[in-house]
Formats: sequence, C-alpha cells, structure tokens
Amino acid sequence: MRFFHRRVAVLSACLPIAVAISACNQPQPAPAAAPAPAAAPAQSPVERGAVLVQVGGCHDCHSPKDKGQIIKATMLSGHPSSLKITAPNKVSGPWVIATNDMLTTWSGPWGISYAANITPDPETGLKSSAWSEDAFLKAMKTGKHIGTGRDILLPMPWFMYKDLADEDLKAIWAYLMSIPPVKNEVPDPIPAPAAKK
Repeated sequence: MRFFHRRVAVLSACLPIAVAISACNQPQPAPAAAPAPAAAPAQSPVERGAVLVQVGGCHDCHSPKDKGQIIKATMLSGHPSSLKITAPNKVSGPWVIATNDMLTTWSGPWGISYAANITPDPETGLKSSAWSEDAFLKAMKTGKHIGTGRDILLPMPWFMYKDLADEDLKAIWAYLMSIPPVKNEVPDPIPAPAAKK
C-alpha cells in the first residue's frame, strides 16, 4: 500500500508539470487576417485615357522631339508643318523603312506618312469639323482615316487598338480633348509611285 501512496504522490507532483508542458505545446491561434487593401480610387475617363496614351506609345510618333526628348509645347501635335519632307528616304539592302529624327515622318513601300495632329486644335487637330468621338472610334476600329476615308498608313498600329473596348477608346478621346491645342497643319501622306493611280 505504501508503494501505491508513493506512486500517487509522484503522479500528483508530476501532474502540474505535465499540464504546464502540454500548455506550452498548444498551437498558436492563427493571426487575424490582414484587412483587405483599400480599392484604388476609380479613374476618370481623362485619367484612364492619359494612361492608355502613355502605354500605347502615342508620343513615340505624334509628339515632336528634340534630341529624343518630347517637346512639351508641341506634345501630340504630329509632324511639324515647318519640317518639309517630300521625298522618301532612299534605303538599300534589306532596309525598307526610314524615319526622321523626330519619328514624326515615316517612309516605306506605302510612300510617306506623317504623324497626325491629335491635339484638340479646332482648325488642324481633332476638334476640326472632320473629327468627332464617333469618327475617332471608327478610325481606330476600321483603320480608315476619319473612320470612312483612306487607309490609315503605317506605322500607325490601328490594328492594335481595334480590339480595345469602346470605353477605353472613349477615354483616349477624352484625354486628347483635355490637352492643350496646338495649331499645326500636318501634310497629307504621299503615296509610293507604284501606289499612285
């Protein structure tokens, strides 16, 4: 019996230690879930359009440059009317396309194309009587100048924009209508001799 009492005494002494050890081995409660990040504020059409114009590379051809830097005062005004280019660059070998140092004029098998004035100038830009938001959308969807005219020439990648949602094209239009107008009469394209009829 004495042996039994000793066992009970030892177990009684060990019980609190066993409870303490088991309590230490309990899994920690999962941390509270982090709050969901706040939703970004909705962009206005003009803000969305500014982003699309930037990532779409519109400045690459439509903005005159000085030593590779966009000239802010003539941003998106197209090929400068003061810079006369009337004959394609003679290229040889495998090279068939040439451009000026501003990237506003391109020549190739199609002839010579000039980047358009896409500022909201009422005489020479997108606010002229020829253009409207609807005509702009049609031009981007069909590859036709002013939506119903001649083909839009290379290097304008209209075929990359044709699948944009109308809301995105309208956002681009809204942005272009919000920038300062620049009066700049861009020449009409010059077709290649073989393309002239």
